[in-house]
Amino acid sequence: MSDNTSLFYTGTYTGADEQGIFQCSLDLHSGRMEIVNSTDGIANSSFLAMNADKDRLYAVSETDAGEVYAYSVDSETGELHLLDRKPTQGSAPCYISLTQDGSHVLVANYTSGHVNAYSIGDNGELTPSSLIQHSGSSINQDRQEGPHPHSVFQDPKGKYVLVCDLGLDEVIFYRLEEGKLVSHHAVKTAPGAGPRHFDFHPSGQWAYGINELDDTVTVYALNTQAGDLKLLQTISALPEGAVRGSASADIHVTPCGRFLYASNRSEDSIGLYHINPSTGMLTAVEWVSTNGKTPRNFAIFKGGYLLAANQNSSNIVSFKINKENGRLTPTGYVLEVPKPVCILPVAKCKH
Repeated sequence: MSDNTSLFYTGTYTGADEQGIFQCSLDLHSGRMEIVNSTDGIANSSFLAMNADKDRLYAVSETDAGEVYAYSVDSETGELHLLDRKPTQGSAPCYISLTQDGSHVLVANYTSGHVNAYSIGDNGELTPSSLIQHSGSSINQDRQEGPHPHSVFQDPKGKYVLVCDLGLDEVIFYRLEEGKLVSHHAVKTAPGAGPRHFDFHPSGQWAYGINELDDTVTVYALNTQAGDLKLLQTISALPEGAVRGSASADIHVTPCGRFLYASNRSEDSIGLYHINPSTGMLTAVEWVSTNGKTPRNFAIFKGGYLLAANQNSSNIVSFKINKENGRLTPTGYVLEVPKPVCILPVAKCKH
């Protein structure tokens, strides 16, 4: 594979008898994308994670009887070979991540309202080590009738596990002690916000959350020592005058720490925000169409590219990031993939 090419995997909402996880390539000169190979045997591979050595890939199967899959990655071809699969003992697992030391897999189960931890064996196999059931509700009777964990991940120091629970309006901190999730602290969001996804500033000073239900982005001061967040700012995830659709989805900070992007599925766009280098707070700059429908997920790549996964138009669209101001320009390249909902870059992003 050329130095001018970056690989990525795409998870999709497809059936187990269809191709579900696609290995793709991105040309870093042009933004052109291609499908390299694909894997079947997993239904609704809606979120993916990879270990630091790039030889193991983990995926959730977002079904009523949720599962987590472990694959080995062929070092020559990138093809996936199933190593293990385990039930989550819940339904609709929608997010998966690895601890920074690579010892555990973390899974959020949206519908059943619980979080799993699995220890990873020497050969990549999974052993259940913890299951935490959330309880409670919030003010939106249609969407917050119970707990709905939507993401789970470690803080930049690897000290705490954080869970965004859309149903409870909470970002919940846990400690991972000998494979067990131990309750530490819960940070309340605004009532009806519906926290969904999260990202951290590369400085480690600030954290950013996207709230699905009230279409906002929140800025926090991050205290990794104490395991706490302090709210600094709340800003709209939609342009002024847009009709709120309770459909904000994904959020990412660029590795340079100057720009933040947030996707929303009601406007089918990605918003650009400039990050104040002194305070971490945001200034909205522009919103750009994703040239598709329902951008559930997107990813930032080395060489200054952003790829948007448009679930309901079954395509991935590439954009060039202006390194001076962060503005997005479509490259003109579109990759047809069935119902893409997760993009996982293989190489660490730098730009």
